[in-house]
Amino acid sequence: MIERCVGAAMLFGLGACVSSEAPRPAPVAAVAPPPAPALTFSGPVLRSDGTCTEPSPSTATEIAPGIGECDLVRLKGKPPTDVLVGAGRSGREVQVLYSEPGAKELYFFVNNRLDRSLKS
Repeated sequence: MIERCVGAAMLFGLGACVSSEAPRPAPVAAVAPPPAPALTFSGPVLRSDGTCTEPSPSTATEIAPGIGECDLVRLKGKPPTDVLVGAGRSGREVQVLYSEPGAKELYFFVNNRLDRSLKS
């Protein structure tokens, strides 16, 4: 650190010195990212190939919000056209596509429960 004394202060017998470097800031602690959400689902789930991890024991009789991923496949009676499996802020997120002539149906699941669907 380079220091220089002020001449006027020296004339009066005062030993004042001024630093030419700014003081270094204190190190800032790194903020840890929030922990990943715990998986909060149960029952059989779909794999990315459209098959279930195990047979669905559910008694769901209609496609409605809250049914499981494998319940949808059982109720549709055929494997889906495409399945996207991922993890989001809410946990496990799955998109299931059924593409038929003249119509497409897209089902959105969060933690193995049907959240919403789109039909075109």
